[in-house]
Amino acid sequence: MIRSSRTGRGHAHRGGRGAGTTSAAVAVLALVAVTAGCRAEPAGGASAGPSTPPASSPADDGKPGADGTRSATPSTSAEPSAKPKATPKATPESTPSADPQAKVLMATGSQGRQVRELQARLRQIGHFDRSPTGYYGSVTVTAVQSFQGKRGLSRTGKTDTVTWQKLLGMTHTPTAAELNPPTTRPAAKPDKRCLTGRVICISKNSRTLSWMNDGRVLSSMDVRFGSQYTPTREGTFSVYWKSRHHVSSIYHTAMPYAMFFSGGQAVHYSADFAARGYNGASHGCVNVRDEAKIASLFDQVRNGDKVVVY
Repeated sequence: MIRSSRTGRGHAHRGGRGAGTTSAAVAVLALVAVTAGCRAEPAGGASAGPSTPPASSPADDGKPGADGTRSATPSTSAEPSAKPKATPKATPESTPSADPQAKVLMATGSQGRQVRELQARLRQIGHFDRSPTGYYGSVTVTAVQSFQGKRGLSRTGKTDTVTWQKLLGMTHTPTAAELNPPTTRPAAKPDKRCLTGRVICISKNSRTLSWMNDGRVLSSMDVRFGSQYTPTREGTFSVYWKSRHHVSSIYHTAMPYAMFFSGGQAVHYSADFAARGYNGASHGCVNVRDEAKIASLFDQVRNGDKVVVY
């Protein structure tokens, strides 16, 4: 610590020797300031360096800056900022673009036999993990994108002529069992109430519907039910009204092949079930996601046939 010579009364000595001592102290302080690099800042005050802002601002914990380099630690150095590097020219993306000559054959909302074949072929090579439904929903879009990505095609999720031809070359013609498997899950053992007569036998545990005649299963299909707020009623009922092109008067949604058995609750086809699976729920009805199967069932069931929900 350098102290200037003062008297006990707080006044500096006047005279040649006192002035010389003071000059020497000032020179020492100046030397200390120069060798310190101007890093010290007054506590709570402004920087001791120049008032111009630093050349670079703090980066997010050393993450690369906009020019691909790491930002330097900010300082109050008066050195001029470096000339910014030129931004490199953009290079074409490596992601393949859609073939302008390709024609879209199937996309979201498509339905029918060709969609069912598409799903069956995708399932053969591990891109579709459920039974074919014949409806092109979000699950099918994801499966097509997966197939396209692994084959170097543009991941549009739409089945165009290029995607379709590539898929045909890697798979075989689906069998009848591959196109129309009974259910995606094993059907439950029928309740004893289902063993006599013509019965639509519906199990909530296995989430399957079996169309039965005197204890013999004629067909089975996947079903889903209402949520906890709009549950599907359980018990023994009978079909009292059939409506092939029904539209809900409450929710204004399509309910094709509706077979009403309890108040406003019916067995019917659900496009939403076909698209989203068990991620959704009905408002109390028994939804079927296989349109071909529910259409066939609708043609066989008569008013008065038994319905058992258990």
